[in-house]
Amino acid sequence: MVLSPGMNPLSEVRAKWGWFVALGAVLLVFGGIAAANLFIATVASVYYVGMLMIVGGAVHLAHAFQVKAWRETIAWALSALLYLAAGVLAFVNPVLTSAVLTLLMAAALLVAGVFRIFAAWRVRPEKGWGWQMAGGVVTALAGVVFLLGWPVNSLWLLGLFLAFDLAMQGWALIAFGLALRK
Repeated sequence: MVLSPGMNPLSEVRAKWGWFVALGAVLLVFGGIAAANLFIATVASVYYVGMLMIVGGAVHLAHAFQVKAWRETIAWALSALLYLAAGVLAFVNPVLTSAVLTLLMAAALLVAGVFRIFAAWRVRPEKGWGWQMAGGVVTALAGVVFLLGWPVNSLWLLGLFLAFDLAMQGWALIAFGLALRK
């Protein structure tokens, strides 16, 4: 789309401000529902990941038979079968899958926090390095707390993250829509 001089690119978006507010309100309600049912929200998250893995496994399997060399076909097919098995496991045993995903998330937060602390330490004389350090410490501590509460917290933690994300997206869209209105 070519804009003529003086044309505001947000004018079309600005006219739809109500849709942003409405979508934000819906996401906020969904976040509240998820927060009220953390276990069910966790299971829904696990099912979502499982569905993605099944679809990914099917695509991998289709790709495996497009590879001409027999050895590579076997490697791709085995990879696809692992994806499919993990996806099916998410539906067969969502509690076990949530425990595995929570453990992986806790480990990822711990590692990310340590890397952020290291990065902040390296830029230490620069202005704002303390904020980077604080962010890294909080991230690493979240990973440690999640590890200490594992596996019991795996029954609700993924649902809490989903509820929080839905609520934050809801508030952000409401604020954006109301800002567009003005």
